[in-house]
Parts: sequence; structure tokens; C-alpha cells
Amino acid sequence: MLRFLAARLGVLIPTFLGVTFVAFILIRLVPGDPIMMMVGERGLSPERHAELMTQYGFDRPLVVQYLLFLGHLLQGDLGRSIVTREPVLREFLNLFPATVELSLAAMLLAVVIGLPAGIVAAVKRGSVFDHTVMGISLTGFSMPIFWWGLLLIILFSGILQWTPVSGRISLLYYVEPVTGFMLIDSLLSADEGVFLSALSHLVLPAIVLGTVPLAVIARQTRSAMLEVLSEDYVRTARAKGLPPRRVIGLHALRNALIPVVTVIGLLIGTLFGGAILTETIFAWPGIGKWLVDSIARRDYPSVQGGVVLIASIVMLVNLGVDLLYGLINPRIRHAR
Repeated sequence: MLRFLAARLGVLIPTFLGVTFVAFILIRLVPGDPIMMMVGERGLSPERHAELMTQYGFDRPLVVQYLLFLGHLLQGDLGRSIVTREPVLREFLNLFPATVELSLAAMLLAVVIGLPAGIVAAVKRGSVFDHTVMGISLTGFSMPIFWWGLLLIILFSGILQWTPVSGRISLLYYVEPVTGFMLIDSLLSADEGVFLSALSHLVLPAIVLGTVPLAVIARQTRSAMLEVLSEDYVRTARAKGLPPRRVIGLHALRNALIPVVTVIGLLIGTLFGGAILTETIFAWPGIGKWLVDSIARRDYPSVQGGVVLIASIVMLVNLGVDLLYGLINPRIRHAR
């Protein structure tokens, strides 16, 4: 197991370095002067502009800037935002719970609906239910997030007026931040109606963000179940007269979950990517919206630090999934 872990860590190190380079260089390819975006074009003399460029280190060669960024990063210093002057790590940690709450709600929705749908579709292969689930999954996977989000806002917030349009909670309430998770903090609050307000704000963004993972989980579960149901040990279990629920739930599903667990881990990156659009559409105050705003303001430290932190979290989650995969199936860790 230690060799397996060492091999996975050996892959993560060059991947992490690649992420730092991409995060550093891509924001600098976006047209615009960060100093001009910070102070505005009016009233800024060339001398003051040159002074600020030197102060923030933007006048140095890109190679030197990258090495300095990497050196500070290895010391745990992500720098300060050139707009708010706050440490990037502090801003990230303040906004990260909102993104985690939205991502967990979306993943919970995807697993609760997608897993049973895929199982039933596999058991009833070729039925109307099977074709319906696969058709809906293909539609959900192909649907652009921004279009799907706007459509739900028009329907449920505009026409039916069932859900709020944006934000995490109504402006009528104030919730003291304890955990950073609005649902938990609203339950800790003594105000009536706060939890329902927070839940109603979460519903639409969670549906939009969870649509693609739901479709992937349903299709992957169906595919894995079909493969397992054709195995000899499943046919043997049926021949012994075991109840169908026991055959499916104990013998088939247990082995079919191995690739599904892997897919769920890989979907974490999809959730963070989708969160950028989802949070922007619903004005959800999380990491995604913060990154979009930072890109628009050419806030180099915030974009670099945010991308590196998100990528690191995704890599650690995938490492955990790989280790879990190796524990579930010992042949995997011995093969690598």
C-alpha cells in the first residue's frame, strides 16, 4: 500500500507544478493592465505607474515573477489581493464554505437520484424506464449550465415565483456566521423562517450544478451494473434461489460501485468548474464568483492563489479516491 501511495504522490508533484505554471501564465495572457484596473486610468502619472509596477513586482521578467510566486507558495504565502489588499488565503477561506455547501448539495442530489435510477435502468434493461433515464441523462449531460440556469430562473423564480433569484439568504434575515455553511448556521439561529429561506436559495443552484453529475452517475451506474449482472457469480447466486434484492444489492451493486466511486471523485473537478458559472448566474457568494470578479479586475494574486487552491483540493480528493479504490480492489494497488 505504501508503494501505491508513493506512486500516486509521485504523479501529484509534477501535476501541482504544472497547475502553478498554468495559473500564473493564463491570467497574464488576458489583455489589460492590473495597475490601471486597480487605480483607474485618470490621475495616474507614468512615474506613479512605474512605481506601482515595481512595488508589485510586475516590472520583473516573467521567469523571475514565477519563481518568486512559487517560492512564496511553498512557504504557504499566496500573496495579497491588489484590489482589496486582503491576504488571498483569508479571502478564499471566507468564501470557500459557500462553494462547498453548494457542491455538496449538488452532489447529494446527483447521488440520491442518479444511483437508484442507474440501478433500476440496468435491472429493467430495454424497458420504457431504461430508455427514459438514458434519454434524460443524455439531455442533462449535453445541456449548457448557463442556459439551464437562466431557464430555471425564468420558470421557478419569474413565472411561478417559488424560489429566490440570487444570493444565499433573504435580506430580511441576518445570520451570524459560525460554520460558514448557511444551512447549518440558519439552524443555529433563533429566527424563524431563516432555514427555509436558506434552503429555498440553495435549491435552484444545486439543481443546475448537479445536473451534469447526476447524468454521469446514472449512466455509469447503469453501465457498471449491466457488466456485473452478466458475471458468473451473479448467475450462480440467482441459480441458488437467492432473493432478487439480495442478488442485486449484495452481490451486484457492491462490485458495480467501484467504478462509480471513481467517477464521483473525478466529478469533484466538474463541480468546481460548473460552480464558476452557477455562482455567477445566481450571484452565489462563493469561490467561483470571486474568481470571475478577480479575472475581470486583473487581480493576479487572487486568480493565481484561487486556481492553485482549487486544483490542490481536487488533486487531494482524487488521491483519496485512488486510495479508496485500492482498498476496495487490492488488484489495483498491486498492478501499479
